[in-house]
Amino acid sequence: MTVDVRPQPPAVHRTGPAGGEAPRRRKRSFLVAGRPWLLLAPALVVLAALLLWPLIRVVIFSLQDYGLREIVSGKTNFIGLANYAEIFGNSTLWSVALPNTVVFAILSVSGTVILGTLVALLMASLGPVWRTIVGSAIMVAWAMPAVTGTYVWIWIFDADNGIVNQTLKGLGLMHESFNWFTNPVSFYGIVLLNIIHHGFPFVAITVLAGLLGVPKEMLEAAEMDGAGSVRRFFSIIVPSLKQVFAVVIILSTIWDFKVFAQVYLMPGGSGSNRQVLNLGVWSYVESFGQNRYGFGSAIAVLLTLVLLVITIVYVRTMLKEEKL
Repeated sequence: MTVDVRPQPPAVHRTGPAGGEAPRRRKRSFLVAGRPWLLLAPALVVLAALLLWPLIRVVIFSLQDYGLREIVSGKTNFIGLANYAEIFGNSTLWSVALPNTVVFAILSVSGTVILGTLVALLMASLGPVWRTIVGSAIMVAWAMPAVTGTYVWIWIFDADNGIVNQTLKGLGLMHESFNWFTNPVSFYGIVLLNIIHHGFPFVAITVLAGLLGVPKEMLEAAEMDGAGSVRRFFSIIVPSLKQVFAVVIILSTIWDFKVFAQVYLMPGGSGSNRQVLNLGVWSYVESFGQNRYGFGSAIAVLLTLVLLVITIVYVRTMLKEEKL
C-alpha cells in the first residue's frame, strides 16, 4: 500500500460565503477616494445655494416673457427661445454691446497684466523695506471700491471743472471745454484707465509672489551667458510663471467682461447713450429700465456662456502646452 506524502497546497480560508476581504478593500478604497469630496461637501452645498440656484432661476426667466404683469400675477409665460432669437436679431448686440464688451476686455486685460507685471518686476528688484512701501501703496488702489474710484475719474475728466480740461486749457492746447463722455472712444478710454488702475495691484502682487520663487541661479547663469534682461524675462521668467499668468489672465478676463459699475456710473453709461452699452449694462437696462426681465436674463445667460467658453478654451490651451 502506497501512501501519498506529497505536500498539499495550503487551504484558503474565506470569511463569509463569497469572501469578505475584496469587498472590504473596495469599500476602503471608495472611502479614500471620496474623502476629499466629503470635506468639500459643505462648501459645495453653500456655493450651490448661493450661485447655482440663482443661475438656474435666471435661465428659467430667460425662457419667459417675464415683466411686471407676471411679477404681480405670479403667472408664468413661457415663450421658449424667443428672447434669444430677439437678441441675435437685434443690431444692438452686433454693432454696440458685443464689440464694446469684447474689445474693451481685450484691452483692459492686456493693460492690466502688462502694467502689473512691470510693477512686479520693479518690486522684485527693490529691497524688503521699499518693497513693503510700494506694495502697501498700490494696494490702496486695489482696496478702493469700484464706485468711489469711478467717481474720482469722473471728477478728473469733468467737462467744466475737471483737472484734464483745466490743464489743457492752461497749456493752450484747448480753448473750449470738451465732454469726454459723449464719444464712445474717449468714454471707454476713461473706463479703461479706471479698470487698469483698480486691477493692476492684484496682478503685481500675484506675479511678485511667483518671481520670488524663480531660482536666482538660473537668472545669474543666463546673465553670465550674455542674455539681456528682455531675453531672461521671456526665456526664463515667463515659462516659470506660466501657471501664474494663466490664473491672472483668466480672473482678469472674467472681471473685465462683466464690468458694470465703472460703465453704468459714467455720464451716459446708464442707457441714455446707447453707443456705450456693453452686455452687462444692456442686461440691466432691459431688465430694470424696460421691465423686460426675461429679455435681460437672456442677455445675462449669453454673457455667462461667452465667459465660460473663453475660460474653457484658455484652460485647454494651457493644459495642451503643459503636456507638450
